[in-house]
Amino acid sequence: MVDVSRIGSLPAAFLTAGTSSFTEFLRQYSPELLPGNRVPAGADLGELAPHATTLVATTFKGGVVMAGDRRATMGNMIAQRDIQKVFQADEYSAVGMAGAAGLGLELIRLFQLELEHYEKIEGTVLSLEGKANRLSHMIRGNLGMAMQGLAVVPLFAGYDLGTGGGRIFSYDVTGGRYEEHQFFSVGSGSVFARGALKKLYRDDLTADEAIAVTVQALYDAADDDSATGGPDLQRRIFPIVAVVDEAGYRQRDEQAVAQIVEEVVAGRDVRPDGPVAPLR
Repeated sequence: MVDVSRIGSLPAAFLTAGTSSFTEFLRQYSPELLPGNRVPAGADLGELAPHATTLVATTFKGGVVMAGDRRATMGNMIAQRDIQKVFQADEYSAVGMAGAAGLGLELIRLFQLELEHYEKIEGTVLSLEGKANRLSHMIRGNLGMAMQGLAVVPLFAGYDLGTGGGRIFSYDVTGGRYEEHQFFSVGSGSVFARGALKKLYRDDLTADEAIAVTVQALYDAADDDSATGGPDLQRRIFPIVAVVDEAGYRQRDEQAVAQIVEEVVAGRDVRPDGPVAPLR
């Protein structure tokens, strides 16, 4: 219950109807709290901050899958082996990040709050495209940090309640937003991952088949990119995999992902370069 006696002590900004964007409210009331306003101008921290690496996403019949490896690097060192890069944005969308890890995690938390704030103020949820646009605006606000070596490149995907299918959106460091079709990847291993996605994607993939395709893509990325972490069977560290469909967002449990990873690794023992592309 709200303590009415304390309402009068709140600043006027908290008691006045305003924008449905929490980021805009924060920029007006306390801009120094925004992630992009915390590093002194001219500082180059690119080599000092851990960086998250590769993310992949692919659509399937009725939804979308997003997966990320678990490695973060700092220069030529492994900074963390089990970082999480894929998160729930809201009930029907997922967001992941490549680039400066700490800043990326903070931007994702701010994006989650942005969507929750909008829903509370407006009494409805944003469309999937509206969510993608909000994230674009937030990334544009981080341009100064990106110019100092702390770039964050997110990947956003979700289930569109209007069309009944999965959609994928990519971004550049200036906040440019691009809708991708069928599949996409970002991060240091993205070129290699995208080759695998292009080879293995089919329009009639099931959710489980789409998960296997993303794991194959991450395996190929790790095979050629030292900054991307491959499956670590000894430490039991596996990719984070999220599925979004008409039932909403759900992260696949580690045991289910581990089984798919072990099947992929066993297949690579027989065929090191991975499965051949299906005939179309």
